[in-house]
Amino acid sequence: EDIANHLAFVAKGEGVHAEEEALHIIAQKADGALRDALSIFDQIVSFAGTNLTYKDVISNLSILDYDYYFKLTDQIRNGNIPQVLVTFNELLADGFDGHHFISGLASHFRDLLVSKDELTLPLLEVSKGTREKYKTQAAIIDQLHLLKYLNICSKCDIDFRSARNQRLHVELALIRLCSVGGSVTIESGFDAGTEKKSPLNITNVGTVVKSDITIKTTPVARSEKEVVLESNETAAVPIASSATQSPA
Repeated sequence: EDIANHLAFVAKGEGVHAEEEALHIIAQKADGALRDALSIFDQIVSFAGTNLTYKDVISNLSILDYDYYFKLTDQIRNGNIPQVLVTFNELLADGFDGHHFISGLASHFRDLLVSKDELTLPLLEVSKGTREKYKTQAAIIDQLHLLKYLNICSKCDIDFRSARNQRLHVELALIRLCSVGGSVTIESGFDAGTEKKSPLNITNVGTVVKSDITIKTTPVARSEKEVVLESNETAAVPIASSATQSPA
């Protein structure tokens, strides 16, 4: 914040109209070093002229726009895996590096985490307008989910250099992010927004099989003694019946 204010003072002295958000981006890029911030400021002014905009800064410094991260976070929160992968592909097509992207996404989740509490809100080094966007999005995301997001991004960042297929490495991390929360699986995420036929119900199949076994179960055989006894009783019936008949 102090560096951004100093850059605003310098810009005013040099007759440069600079957007507040543009100066905050330069301050972030300088990572707390005033000399680096002034050097970056002079470099961009030499290309952009006396009207320094947010778009000019992110274009010259190859920094991803905040809006991309806000949009991507909403897609992740909704478990929309196809759209997340398409958005990532657009960024790669624009020339952004996958490693810088996943690192920036982790920073975005960190900023959302500190935006959830008024005590840590001053740790957010952005303009007032962007700070309100962070507060709005942070309010609809569970803190535990943000911690899981950070863990996934951190692991992806650490293992990025050693990954043989770095694009696939980032894509798998994005799919894991979409699956955080338990309500969205990888399969359901790919089928988001499309009609899906119900798969074979394994529970019902098990019931049918169990029913077949019950139907086909052979009754337990009775002992020979029981069979003989039943035969004797049956044979005695006609004898008793004939004994009670009246003579012709």
